[in-house]
Amino acid sequence: MTQTGQTRIENRFSACAKEGRAALVTFVTAGDPDFDTANAILHALPAAGADIIELGVPFTDPMADGIPVQLAGQRALKGGQTLKKTLAMVEGFRKAGNDTPIVLMGYYNPIWAYGVERFLADARAAGVDGLIVVDLPPEEDAELCLPALAAGLSFIRLATPTTDDKRLPRVLQNTSGFVYYVSMTGVTGGTIANYDAVGDAVGRIKQHTRLPVAVGFGVKTAADAAAIARGADGVVVGSALVERVRLSLDGEGKATEKTVSAVTSLVAELAAGVRSVAKAAA
Repeated sequence: MTQTGQTRIENRFSACAKEGRAALVTFVTAGDPDFDTANAILHALPAAGADIIELGVPFTDPMADGIPVQLAGQRALKGGQTLKKTLAMVEGFRKAGNDTPIVLMGYYNPIWAYGVERFLADARAAGVDGLIVVDLPPEEDAELCLPALAAGLSFIRLATPTTDDKRLPRVLQNTSGFVYYVSMTGVTGGTIANYDAVGDAVGRIKQHTRLPVAVGFGVKTAADAAAIARGADGVVVGSALVERVRLSLDGEGKATEKTVSAVTSLVAELAAGVRSVAKAAA
C-alpha cells in the first residue's frame, strides 16, 4: 500500500537505517530550466539513487540561498514556474507511481500569497510529504507549521552551528519528519571545513530528539557525501545539482539533451558515496 503524508518520510529513513546506511536527500529547483526538463529530472531522481527529494519553490528574494540556487530560481521564474505548477509536478510524480518522499523547500511569501489553507489542502492532495520554510522561525509556528502538521504534512526545521542548547528545544518543539542541520553559517553552496565538528553537532542534536538528522550545505562530491554519512542519518545535496543543470545549458540558457543526465549522473555518484559507509543496521 502506498504511504502518504508524514509516514512516507518516516518509513524512508527507517528503511535506510535497516539497510545500515544514511539517506540521500537531493534538492532541485522546480521549473529549472523549464517545466518539462525539471519534470524529467524529478522523475529520474529515484532511479539515480535519491531517497528523499527536496523540491525548491522559486522565489524572487531567496535570502538563504547562494548563487547557484538563486540562478536556478531565476531561470525557473523566467520560464513561468509558479507554486501551482510545482504542485502539479508533484501530482504527476505520484500518478506515475513514485513513492519517494517529496519535501517542498522555500519561503513563506509564495505560500501566503497562494493562501495557507488552500495551499495545505492542495499540497496534501498532490502528494507532498513535508515543508521546509526557511524564513519562518518557531515563534511563528501558528502561521504555517501547526496548520501543516494538522493537515498531515511534516514540518522540517533547520538547525545551525549557532543554535545552542538553550535555543535547540524551541527549534525542535514542533519539528517532524527530520531535522535539517545546516553545516555552516551563511548561504547554500559553501564548503565544509570541519567534518568532525559536523558529526559532533549531529550528536548534540540527537540528545534532544529522536528524529533523524540530515546534514546539508557544502556537500558537493561522493567523498563529501561519504564523510557526512558517517555521522548523519541523511545527506542533503542541492547547489552541486543545480550547478550541473546550469553547466548543461546551451548558449541561450536552454536545456540540452545532456541536462537530465548531468544531474542524475552526479546523484548516482553521491548515492554510491553514501552507500559506501556501512552503519549498524537499525
